[in-house]
Amino acid sequence: MSRLRLTFACGDYDRTRALAEGTVRPDGIDLTYLRLPVEETFFRMMRHQEFEVAEMSLSSYVLSLRADPSPFVALPVFTSRMFRHGSLYCHADSGISSPEDLRGKRIGTPEYQLTACVWMRGILGDRHGVPFDSVSYLTGGQETAGRVEKAAVALPDSVRISRIPEDRTLSAMLAEGEIDALCTPRVPSPFAAGDPRVRRVFTDVVSSEKEYYQATGIFPIMHVVVIRRDVYDRYPWVAQSLNKALTTARDEAYASLYDTSALRFMLPWLIPQLEEARALLGRDYWSYGIRDNRETLAAFLRYHHEQGLSERLWTPEELFAPESLEAAVI
Repeated sequence: MSRLRLTFACGDYDRTRALAEGTVRPDGIDLTYLRLPVEETFFRMMRHQEFEVAEMSLSSYVLSLRADPSPFVALPVFTSRMFRHGSLYCHADSGISSPEDLRGKRIGTPEYQLTACVWMRGILGDRHGVPFDSVSYLTGGQETAGRVEKAAVALPDSVRISRIPEDRTLSAMLAEGEIDALCTPRVPSPFAAGDPRVRRVFTDVVSSEKEYYQATGIFPIMHVVVIRRDVYDRYPWVAQSLNKALTTARDEAYASLYDTSALRFMLPWLIPQLEEARALLGRDYWSYGIRDNRETLAAFLRYHHEQGLSERLWTPEELFAPESLEAAVI
């Protein structure tokens, strides 16, 4: 019996590596795994729908739901999760000594709709007295000039947003003090190089993120896995097949990470840090599905709507293929 051939574009992660290496195979599917940078995957999928299956920014996926029919169907599989307090940088002479000082400032962001930035704008509003519309935004390339929004956005007038000059980059503007702060998923080059003009807004990132989790129970979700609509409509069974395989691959990563015979990654205190994460977040700290992630998803969807990116407030259940939310019980 022939197997369905699908291409899956995704980052190089421990939680998906078994699929990339072929040691876990989705039922009925021959999967070609393309290891690509997230920006390339998102751009090619949003603009040209090049892949049958792909990792996708949660924000971009919610934006895509405006179309009728929407071009993608998501699985409750979260290939990227990350606390993003460390994604806020400022110029050393900008007068920013705490997150509350961001109010009224000029903040750069590669794209307004980036998931990490949606999260941080929401967190700043909820917990630090900086509503999303209390600052002005400048968008453009972080390290290379000319970046544009990968998905069209129609924002309310309350959002003050403009493009930086086409020959400028956000990293250079931050270092020169032309913008006060930068919200970005990637470390800006001046900070990485140790430029004293650029520092993080949250000076103790780990403590801030632990305090945030203890107060909210939220471990932010960044990316989901999507199936192209035409594939899902023709083969609805692929949702459950992929969901099962991706969960199995994650479970294998869980097990291999906690191996003290030899460190799997080049982090000297990997095992104690893993044990600390389990103690704080629970053993299933990278959970899939809706049951353990409803509050996290609901918070993001509220932020997305409040910030002018969603025309209506979606519910977590509306995001995902129904088949992926149920499993047979033996």
